[in-house]
Amino acid sequence: MENSEGIIERLKKDTVLGAEGYLFELERRGYLKAGPFVPEVVLDFPDAVKELHREFLRAGAEVMVAFTYYAHRDKMKAVGREKHLELLNRTAVKLAREIAGEGNALVAGNLSESWKYDHTRPKESEKIVRPMFEEQVQWASEEGVDFIIAETLDYVGEALIALDVIRQTGLPSMVTYTPILEKSRDGYTWSDACRILEDNGADIVGLNCGRGPNTIYRFLKDIRGSVKCFVAAQPVPYRTTDKQPYFQKLQEIGETSCAFPVALDPFLHTRFEMADFAVKARDIGVNYIGICCGGAPHHVRAMAEALGRTTPSSRYSHDECMQNVSFDGKPICDVD
Repeated sequence: MENSEGIIERLKKDTVLGAEGYLFELERRGYLKAGPFVPEVVLDFPDAVKELHREFLRAGAEVMVAFTYYAHRDKMKAVGREKHLELLNRTAVKLAREIAGEGNALVAGNLSESWKYDHTRPKESEKIVRPMFEEQVQWASEEGVDFIIAETLDYVGEALIALDVIRQTGLPSMVTYTPILEKSRDGYTWSDACRILEDNGADIVGLNCGRGPNTIYRFLKDIRGSVKCFVAAQPVPYRTTDKQPYFQKLQEIGETSCAFPVALDPFLHTRFEMADFAVKARDIGVNYIGICCGGAPHHVRAMAEALGRTTPSSRYSHDECMQNVSFDGKPICDVD
């Protein structure tokens, strides 16, 4: 199906629902190694990637994000697959585009933080980082993406490099930071960091990953009040707290080891909690609402339905009267 409206046109009309979390979900399914988190699955098990795209699409996601997160030269070299760099990037876009064609979805190219940027050596860093971004953006553009997302960025300096590379293609840009700390690693508040992106031509700015709904919300309110452009929010679906504000810090009381990245299950939000976040985010004026690491299709479906949409998989949504019913037909809360 051809898309008659791009991301900007859709955002002007209504909230757009995104869905990410490919790294964590495919790791849980046994197709990707935790630690490196390099998306080799695109080449090794492409059907697994297509199936996850399809599940997100059926759950109501309006954007299929090409799974090229960490598919940059440095990460690919670290796992011994640098020679497959271009093939992986192009294949990821083709897989996303194939499934987007099954519904009225857009396709987004994807850049991630490079882990090579050093704000104390900006010029030297840019010589390393810019070529990495340029080749990924070139391949995504040539494969026909509708817009490009650069995400999970810690530095304003690196974000500006990514934005400049995207803008040179003429495609719409979405650039989001990961608010692990109270400020960016080069010292800007998150609202100032987003305003700088807007001033440099970003179409969509905001936050993704790192924090869950409980600890990301206040930053989003500040950002929405600071910029005029579209705002994006894609938190992780984990119960972060004031004492453990981002999911890399989560641990059970009394435990000495962090739950991140493969023991986070006890902290996972329910679909209903993520649905509540979607409504709260929409109500403060967030335009692009999604989910990041840890997200799964059932979260996305609940978020879509909370935003008033009926999705293909809504046919299988639970009946409200079944939410607290046990297998014997009695309310669980009444069972001794």
